[in-house]
Amino acid sequence: MRRETADALPGMRVVPVSSIAFATSETAMTTNIDPTAAPQSQTDPWLGKLGPGLVTGAADDDPSGIATYSQAGAAFGYNILWTVLLTYPLMVAIQMISARIGRASGHGLATNLRRHYPVSLLYGAVTLLLVANTINIAADLSAMGAAVNLLVGGPTRVYTIALAALSLVLQVFVPYKRYVRVLKWLTLALLAYVGVVFAVRIPWMTVAVRTVVPHITWSGSYATTIVAVLGTTISPYLFFWQASQEVEELQAADGEVALKKAPSQGRRQLERIGIDTWIGMGFSNLIAFFILLTAAATLHAHGVTDIQTSSQAAAALEPIAGKFAFLLFSVGIVGTGLLALPVLAGSAAYAMAGAFSWKSSLEHEPRLAKRFYAIIVLATLAGLALGFTSLDPIKALYWSAVINGVASVPIMVLMMKMASHPRVMGEFCIRGTLRIVGWMATIVMGIAVATMFVISAVT
Repeated sequence: MRRETADALPGMRVVPVSSIAFATSETAMTTNIDPTAAPQSQTDPWLGKLGPGLVTGAADDDPSGIATYSQAGAAFGYNILWTVLLTYPLMVAIQMISARIGRASGHGLATNLRRHYPVSLLYGAVTLLLVANTINIAADLSAMGAAVNLLVGGPTRVYTIALAALSLVLQVFVPYKRYVRVLKWLTLALLAYVGVVFAVRIPWMTVAVRTVVPHITWSGSYATTIVAVLGTTISPYLFFWQASQEVEELQAADGEVALKKAPSQGRRQLERIGIDTWIGMGFSNLIAFFILLTAAATLHAHGVTDIQTSSQAAAALEPIAGKFAFLLFSVGIVGTGLLALPVLAGSAAYAMAGAFSWKSSLEHEPRLAKRFYAIIVLATLAGLALGFTSLDPIKALYWSAVINGVASVPIMVLMMKMASHPRVMGEFCIRGTLRIVGWMATIVMGIAVATMFVISAVT
């Protein structure tokens, strides 16, 4: 096994961030803490407190997500901005629950499904995840290759193959503790979309009103777009990835074990998960807001309402917003793609490994976890091949976002059940506000999906 000295996760006795209330209040209710347990060093870099939540949140804004947000902003303008306010607390709650399942049980979601639920539910969830992830990988790679072509010219397919190879080399041959640091720094690529907004003219008063006062269009296309946005923001692969990354962090750190076996570690770890998830999902939703805003203020405002790809959105920006906005948007596509590809392929591999009880860790050398790494390679190659077929990966992408939204509902129900069960969580079962908001997220996704089907059937 290849291992390096793990970054210490700092202990915190008082959390100064008032917005993580339902993370920290849950800690007191769900743990019997040993007050004499020594906290870890307080001198580690602040970035060391961020990990699975930050990377998971940033990976949510991948090129396929950028395409979905660009489509939504171009089609409906500022009338779609309110979705970001809706999704933020819901996304935080459900991702925090997935992280807690991983840290408390010491196992990822698929392993817990295999241990505690019928095999039909396990295989159904994993199959949906694999299909959606493969389509997302195809769209991301195609968008990245096209973005490089826009920036420097040359053969798009060669760039696409090279980027897929680069991603695989990093995932397979770079130890986890080094690779996760690379992923953290790649999150900075998302700041490109903040810069784009300041390169265009924005009617901020209109933006403020439309963000807090929803203007809903009762049509099949609008309902489908809402489900696509929700499915892009709250996606099954993010659940599987963050839970598995908590397990990776646990295994890589000296002296750390599953919380249900070491309750004295609970306060420190649950507070860290709260901070990590609030900041990571806040970063994700902020970037999503800026992408929606950019598309609304430029493309929709100039009559461009049909955007099929993220690279098309970048190309359409140049004559409207100028070269600088175009460059930022294009560079962001490549950076976010390099961040998202390992999350998509890795979550598929974690799910398969958990379903069939394989060894699974990015800390393992490939020879020690052959089947795990084989799934990473196969998922990436399948996505690459799909992008080279006659199948339109971008149309498939939009519907994969819808599929993600539909698939999220049963998986979220199972997660809520797991997180409330002592067999899975020990004394760390979720209660109170976190449990309420988790069920709210599940119900909102269910209502959105049901509304989409009803309106589509009527219209």
